[in-house]
Formats: sequence, C-alpha cells, structure tokens
Amino acid sequence: MKSHKPIIIIGTLFFVFGFVTWLGSVLIPYLRIACQLNNFASYLVAFSFYISYMVMAIPSASILKFTGYKKGMSLGLIIMALGATIFIPAALQRSYSLFLTGLFVMGTGMAILQTAANPYITILGPSESAAKRMSMMGICNATASIIGPLLLGAIILEDADAIKAKAENANALQKIEILNNLSHRVILPYTIMIVVLSLLAALIFFSSLPDMEDYNEADQADSTNHGKTSIFQFPHLLLGVLTLFLYVGVEVIAGDTIVNYGTSLGMPLSEAKFFASCTQAFMLLGYIVGIIVIPKYASQTKMLKISPILGLVFLFIALITNGIISVAFIALLGLANSLVWPAIWPLAISGLGKFTKMGSSFLIIAIGGGALLPLLYGWLADEFSPHNAYWLVVPCYICIWYYAKSGHKIGLNVKTISNDTSS
Repeated sequence: MKSHKPIIIIGTLFFVFGFVTWLGSVLIPYLRIACQLNNFASYLVAFSFYISYMVMAIPSASILKFTGYKKGMSLGLIIMALGATIFIPAALQRSYSLFLTGLFVMGTGMAILQTAANPYITILGPSESAAKRMSMMGICNATASIIGPLLLGAIILEDADAIKAKAENANALQKIEILNNLSHRVILPYTIMIVVLSLLAALIFFSSLPDMEDYNEADQADSTNHGKTSIFQFPHLLLGVLTLFLYVGVEVIAGDTIVNYGTSLGMPLSEAKFFASCTQAFMLLGYIVGIIVIPKYASQTKMLKISPILGLVFLFIALITNGIISVAFIALLGLANSLVWPAIWPLAISGLGKFTKMGSSFLIIAIGGGALLPLLYGWLADEFSPHNAYWLVVPCYICIWYYAKSGHKIGLNVKTISNDTSS
C-alpha cells in the first residue's frame, strides 16, 4: 500500500454510507405516522433508496470513467446533498412522493460513491486480507449506522406515541395540523446534512486521493481471466451478484423492519426506535471480530460459511419466541450479517483482472435487494403478520451458505481458490 491516506478517505466515505443508509430505519415508522401509511407503503422508503443502486450502478461506472474517481466521488456527494434538499419541500407539503424522490436521488449519489469505494478496499492490499480491510470499513459504516438513527430518531420521533394517539382522536383539521408539524421535524436535520455533504464533496475534490488507474489491476489478475471477453464469462461473479442481492435484502430487513416489528408486538415507539441501533451495534461487534479473526485464525470463506448458519439459528429462535426475546434475536441478525458483505466482495471479484470495475458495478446492482425484499416483507406483514413475514429470510440464508460452500469456486482455477481459502 502506497499510503494510509486512501484508506482514511475511503473510511470517511464508509461512515457517510452508514449514516445515510440506515436513517431509513427511523424514517419508515416516522413517515408511516406523518403520511398515514400501511406496512407495504411504508417500506417504499427502503425501495426508493435501494432501487437507485440497480438503476444507476452501470451508469455510475460510465460516469466515473468520464470524471475520474476523485471527481466522481465529489459528484456523488453533491447529488446526495441535492437529494437531502428535496426533503425540505417534501416536509413542507407533507408529500410522500417527494420524500421518496429525495431518497432515490440520495441513493443515486450513494451508487456512484460505492462503485468507486468498494474496489479500492479490495485492491489496496493482499487479496487474502481483503475481508479484513472491508471489516475495517465496516466499523466506520456500523459506527455511523448506530449514531444516525439515534440522532434522527431523537429529533423526529420524540413523543411519537403521544402524537400518534392525539392524531387518531383529533378532528380532520386538527389531524392535518398535527401531522404537518410532525412532518416539519425533518427540515433541520436534513439542512445540516446538506451542509455536511457539500463540505465533504469539497474536501474529497481537493484531497490527495489517487484515481484507481494509479493501481495496476493487472497485478490482481491471474490465468482465470485469460481469453475472457465478457463479464458474463465469470460464473462465480454472477452467483456472487445474486448472493449479494439476497444478502442486502436480509440486512435491510433486519435493520429497517425491527422498529415496526417491536411496535407490532405492543411496544411503545419511544422504546422501539432504539432497536435499529441495537442491530447495528451487533454488526459493529461482528466487524471487530472479523478484523481479529481474518485471516489469522480463519479465512474469509470459512467466516462466510459460518455467518448464514448463525443467521438461521437466530432467526428460528426469533420465530418461535415472542416479545422482547424475539426482537432481541432479530437484532442479533446484525451479528450474523456483519461478515457477509466483506467476504462476498473479494470472492466475487477474485481473478477478474481488467473486468474488475465492471464486476464491481454488477455487485453494486445487487444492492437493489435492499429495495425489493423489504417491500416483499411489507406485503407479507400486511397479509399475515410482521412476525411470520420473517420466514422470507430463510431461503436467502440458505443461498448465502451455498455460495460460501461451493458457489464462489465455479469457474476459478486451483491457484485462485487456494489463495482465497488459506487462513
């Protein structure tokens, strides 16, 4: 590694990723009250944010090719600031469609940032310790994902139970006034966010962060990509994209549904609003474990095999229990999920060589799982119950386990596999 500065800069961006991404966990119950939504409609919050990754991942690669990576990161931050700006008229008009538009625009900026940032971490160092570096980024991400919902929740969900009860008992005109006042609460935090994102954009633009072209991707290549002419000739990558799609859906379900799940069990929103941060705290613990364990005591592949099994154990306990115990084991899914993303990325782009950037774009598309699976969860929650809707997660964990066991080896040669699985 030429310098620690790129790692520090990318770590800052991962902090931004975590802070912005997991605000949805409090925006969902907040907008459910302010805009009077059911479960399915409220999970359009996650859909609007994460679907932008599917739409923008490939265009993001083209944008970065035109702007270069440093300018592209600044552009991504500016686009995120623009999305935050849309929240102001959305709050003033209490317009759910405008809120969703703002989330989509913010997700677009994040897609550009993530397309650039994730490959840096896998390339800036030995491939066998890539999951360890991703875990370090995960600590930045998870720390922010704990702080973000706590800060925003303290502002927009203060006395939410009393406000909800007051609105239910008010006449039509009073109800509109109560809900409008609640809607206006997001204006101040999102104004601050606009300023911070704009300043970060300027700092990145004038930083010493090198473009990825300064790193020789040929050094990361091996005979696996010899004679390959298309990204579709790498089955381990394509399976990795599917696995990441399912994983992100599971991760978002664990983080963004837990507040509503707690309230569905009769818990007051004043208490349930902290549950999302508990999920992220367990993820942070998992990242720390990853840094200690990988690759000294276990390979990233072995940890990836353990993670879905742990997830299934926690999930089944959550499904056969009720009350705070069930909620606690949904939160523990954060621990099981923490090492999946860091492990899948290096396995999926292993041996891509000159196709690394396009492979990274495909993996960014997979973040769209966070749009579709939570929406499906919301429909199942309305049709059955928020508790039983968690059965959706079971086949996802099974697919993740399959990729860890054998899916990541398909199409790779012996040299690449041995380098990957050594601990």
